[in-house]
This record gives sequence, C-alpha cells and structure tokens, in this order.
Amino acid sequence: MYFKQFFDDKLAQYAYLIGCQANGTAVVIDPMRDIDQYIDAAAKENLTIVAATDTHIHADYISGLREFAERGVKVYASDEGDKDWKYEWLINSDYDYELMKDGDEFKIGNITIKAWHTPGHTPEHLTFLITDGAAANEPMGMATGDFVFVGDLGRPDLLESAAGMANVMEPSARTLYKTVEEFKKMPEYMQIWPGHGAGSACGKALGAIPETTVGYELRYNNSLKSATSEDSFVKFILEGQPEPPLYFARMKRDNKIGPAIIGGLPKAKRLTIKELGNAAVKEGAVILDTRERNEYAAGHVPGSLLSPLNKQFNTVAGSYITEEEEIYLVVEEHNVVEAIRDLYNIGLDNVKGYVNARDLQIYKSQGGKMDALEVTNFDAVKNLGENDAILDVRKGSEYEEFHLEGALNFAHTRLLPNMKELPKEKKFYVHCQSGGRSAVAAALLKRNGFNVALIDDEVEKVKLAVTA
Repeated sequence: MYFKQFFDDKLAQYAYLIGCQANGTAVVIDPMRDIDQYIDAAAKENLTIVAATDTHIHADYISGLREFAERGVKVYASDEGDKDWKYEWLINSDYDYELMKDGDEFKIGNITIKAWHTPGHTPEHLTFLITDGAAANEPMGMATGDFVFVGDLGRPDLLESAAGMANVMEPSARTLYKTVEEFKKMPEYMQIWPGHGAGSACGKALGAIPETTVGYELRYNNSLKSATSEDSFVKFILEGQPEPPLYFARMKRDNKIGPAIIGGLPKAKRLTIKELGNAAVKEGAVILDTRERNEYAAGHVPGSLLSPLNKQFNTVAGSYITEEEEIYLVVEEHNVVEAIRDLYNIGLDNVKGYVNARDLQIYKSQGGKMDALEVTNFDAVKNLGENDAILDVRKGSEYEEFHLEGALNFAHTRLLPNMKELPKEKKFYVHCQSGGRSAVAAALLKRNGFNVALIDDEVEKVKLAVTA
C-alpha cells in the first residue's frame, strides 16, 4: 500500500493519497480544491487516481471533490445526516458517484475503505477505516477527518457559531459523546490520520504531530479524557472554543451546493501603474496587501487591506473579503501563485491582478496617493481622552483571562460584521497579543473610515506590570 500525507500550513489541513501498487490505482481522502498536486504526486508513483472522497462537508476550505468529479474520477460522499447535510451538487447529477452510509465500503485494488458514521462535529461525518488486504484482513488505521485530531476532537459548535443554525450546539456535543464511546472500543494499535493539525480553527488544542494512535489519544487527549460522563464532556468540549473565521459559513454553503468549477488555478496579470490607480478607487474592488505589517504601516494604497502571506493569510482574507469583490494583490513576484492558490482554496477566485512593492514606489513617484497607519505602544493608552477607546481583537478566551480596563473585544476574525457596534467618533487603539492580529484589524477599520492606531506591542508586558 502506498500512503502519502499532504499538509497545507495555512489551513493546517491534511489530505491523503492512498494507492494500491499492485494494480496502480489510488484514492484521495479530503482533497483541497487544487487537485493537481495529488494527480502529480500519484503520477510520480505510477498511480492513477480513480476515486476521491470527503469525510464531511467542510467548513474551512473548498473541497476538491467536485473538481475530481469533473475530470471523470468516481467520488464517494456521505449519505448520513438529514436533508440539510446532503451533497446537493452530486445527487442526481451525471457524475460518477456513490453515496455511503455506515458500514458501506469500496475497494481500490487490494485496499478496502470502509465508512464509519462518526457524527458530532457534523451530522453526516464519516471516518474511513483502511485495510491493506495484501497484508492483513483488518484495518490498520483510520482517516478521521474532523472527528479525532492529535490531542483534540472536532468542535461540535460550528453549525451554530459559524453556520448560524440555532440551538444545535449542545445536541451536537451530546452526539459527539456517543461517538466517542464507540471510539473507545477501537483497537489501541490503530493509527489515526487526522484532517487537521495545529493552527486549525476546527478545534481548540490540536497537536502538531501529523499522526497518532487510538491508544495514545485515549491516554493523553484531554477532550477524550473529559468523557467520564456525558455532562462533563459537553461542558469541556464547548468551553474555550475560538471564534471561527467569518468565511466558514460560506464554505459550508459552497461545499453543499457545489463550488464553482474553474478547472485549475485562476490567472492574474501584473498591473500597470494606471491600472493600480484605477483599482484604488474602483467600487467593489479591494487591494489586498500581503507585505509585512511594518511595510504596510509605512506606506500603502489608501483603502488597502493587510494580510501578510503567513499561516494566517487564509483566515484574514476569508474573514475580510467577500466572494463578489474584485481582488488586487500587492505581492512579491515569486509569491503570486502561492497567494492565488491560497485564495482559490477558500473560494476567493476573483483575483484581477497584482503589483509588487517596487511597483508601489513607482506609483508613489508618479503622484499616486499613499497612506500610512499610525503605530504606537501600550504607553499611548495610559491616559486616554474621552474620544479614545481600546479595541482588543484577541479571542474571547484570551480577553476573559486578562484584558485592559474598559477595552472592547471582538475577535479579529469576527470584526467585519461587528464594526457597526463601534462608534465612528472614537479613535480606536487596536491591540492583540503581539501586533499581528491587531495590524490586520486596524487596516480593516481604517478602510472603513475609522480613526485607528495600531498598538504593535506585547500585551504580556502590561499583564506582568498589572499583576506584579
């Protein structure tokens, strides 16, 4: 059996290519939208991808399942859950597909993939038990999707906190408890291949190790260890979950009704200086600046958003940009494809063009208007005036642990819909833990007409001073 794990560090997402070397066929589990990476990897091993499947309807990225279906690959999808959790784009389509319920299985050469219904994170969620028939007659491991992670479990609150469904959080947690009870019966030697790692918002304490075992998780996974009773488990699993990025609701919708078929990564042209000037004032357009925050603060095109091309890029872009907006990138030439791919994987396809930092200097020299972001430290908020306010854009759990007196709190991933709660007559001093989240939040506020200053400083210093 051939096995390859793929990891996207911005989405902290794992996908799996599993192949039978005896007959040269393979399956991909939980593919991202950019499917050429799996096809190319399979070809290098003389494998042909003949099947693709998802563990569930994903909330944090666009699935590659439909792209595979478009290319004639047979897709397998969950038929569990009620009518709200069906793959609408697939059912009654002309695609080659098969719907799966608990206990159903399919084969790729000597390899058997068996569905196990594991609801809780979502109602339709499946875990796939993998048996290498050439060597054994029982499963060696399981692709758990968003059910079991290294050190955590998939959060059961997203249907309510991200997708907007009412009164489903606690029932989902209780369903997850019942699934956990079944998980405890699994052989301890079984390997676990999770759908996410550290950095994902699909849980609260995911580990960075790429795989684990049932036995190890039963011993050291705090979420599993909390399942001494149903009530204690529900309390533990629901508390302290991070605010989900705003785009999660859109991902659920698109993966359910069917993401747009692009047929590969979109192309974007390098803009002329004149085109950059037009984009800066065009309604329905947004300039997304991927430079570091100090470069952005020193000079940027007015109205630009900031999202450095780091592990938070997708989270920020997805939370601050809508799918209808035209996107113009400020990005270094060697990072253009990476930025477009990252946006493509969360359904932001409308990238019209890009410029780099050198182009910005030319733009400025030719009379193009540039703006700056005020940057300060925590000393600036020691004596605030009546028209000044502090905005803390850390997670709610961080705010509850410690916050500055009088500070307002909206997590940076949920700031866009909550800006209406902020009085425009105030000047907001925006902070987070160390400046990264507050920088992107300050840029969003400035774009929307707020008077802001970025506190690019360590909150830990203030905390130590207060508690000393």
